[in-house]
Amino acid sequence: MTTIRARFAPSPTGWLHVGNAYIAVANALFARHAGGELLLRLDDTDTERSREEYARGIEQDLAWLGVAWTRVFRQSDRLAAYAEAADRLRAAGRLYPCFESEEELATKREAQRRRHLTPIYDRAALAMTPEQRARAEASGRKPYWRFKLSSGEQIWDDLVLGKRRVKLAAVSDPVLVRADGSPLYTFTSVVDDIAEGITHIIRGEDHITNSGVQRDLMTALGADADAVRLAHRPLLLDAEGGKLSKRLDSLSLRRLRADGIEPAALFAYLARLGTPEAFEPASFDALAASFDFAHMSAAAPRFDPAQLLALNRRVLHAASYEAVAARLPQGADRRFWEAVRGNLDLVAEARPWWEVVTGELSASLPEEAAFLRQALALLPEEPWDGDVWGRWTSALREASGRSGRALFHPLRLALTGEEKGPELRTLLLLIGRARAARRLAAAAG
Repeated sequence: MTTIRARFAPSPTGWLHVGNAYIAVANALFARHAGGELLLRLDDTDTERSREEYARGIEQDLAWLGVAWTRVFRQSDRLAAYAEAADRLRAAGRLYPCFESEEELATKREAQRRRHLTPIYDRAALAMTPEQRARAEASGRKPYWRFKLSSGEQIWDDLVLGKRRVKLAAVSDPVLVRADGSPLYTFTSVVDDIAEGITHIIRGEDHITNSGVQRDLMTALGADADAVRLAHRPLLLDAEGGKLSKRLDSLSLRRLRADGIEPAALFAYLARLGTPEAFEPASFDALAASFDFAHMSAAAPRFDPAQLLALNRRVLHAASYEAVAARLPQGADRRFWEAVRGNLDLVAEARPWWEVVTGELSASLPEEAAFLRQALALLPEEPWDGDVWGRWTSALREASGRSGRALFHPLRLALTGEEKGPELRTLLLLIGRARAARRLAAAAG
């Protein structure tokens, strides 16, 4: 039986973005659902833009998010395999040298546009004689190498988008090897997918044409292109329906992590984005169990930070003390966390409540002075039990004749300095009698 094997293949030329993570999550969930493997491949053959800090950052960000892989490798370690594959294509007459400069190619494309033609490469290099090639090289020009596409078209049943068709005659022969001998992504990706026995490729819809080209290249290298199933997901839009720019650092995983987004919230959000399923907290295993290509929409989904924050809130409300203890203020215990977590969007928002519990406040409510002195006089002596709030407010209600907001709002302002927040029943126990008494007295003036 063929082992199901998927791959996530980012380029270490920048920090991982939510658009990348959207694809990584789909690959991870599919691999788990199918009982297969997920490989992490770092496409780092672009030596000018690839950086080691980005490569390390990708692995760190994926691990934080909860995406696990079976094995990781880098394309820069496989240059010999690419060179051997290129030699085979040359021998088969499918890889041919070209000498045009970028300026010459741009001029050709512009001329084609003026004639209302599709601006694709005209294969002029194929008409060069050996003598012309020799003269070009003697003049100092080094050739780059293009793959000669087949005639006809590539057709496949996409797992997300349905039947897809790429007419190869409408596509330029792709450059596979630069003039300096370095291989390009279109080429290296196919060589690796064949070598690693990749069975499923899940990636963005912007790769549709590229997939047609790569299927033709795969066949030229002696592999069965139909043995690899393709799933192209529509690219994410922003909340307003515009293109989601990968240049926005605010949507890098690194920034979202620094801003306090919980990895479980982001993972669940990306897992359900583009499906009809509700955004709700769910474990990796639960999300993998419900994974289904049939549930993925062919329409572009919108990445809405407000939706993510709402899901983050739900994740925090259910989070255990152990899960967040290292990120809470020093001294904050389980009682504190359980008291405040229902009022937080982010863990960092616990700190102001810790200051409310442990610090000194100086609220001034002169219009409520008489009521607050009455409240101070009726404040029970310690030791306090869990029902101290109920006993205190019952006595105060009877003595003052107040109820509802008239009773509770002045107490909240005096004790916390805030209009709303966690239940005072729980906060009062954390504040303690001495601090509560000082606050009531200070607010009364």
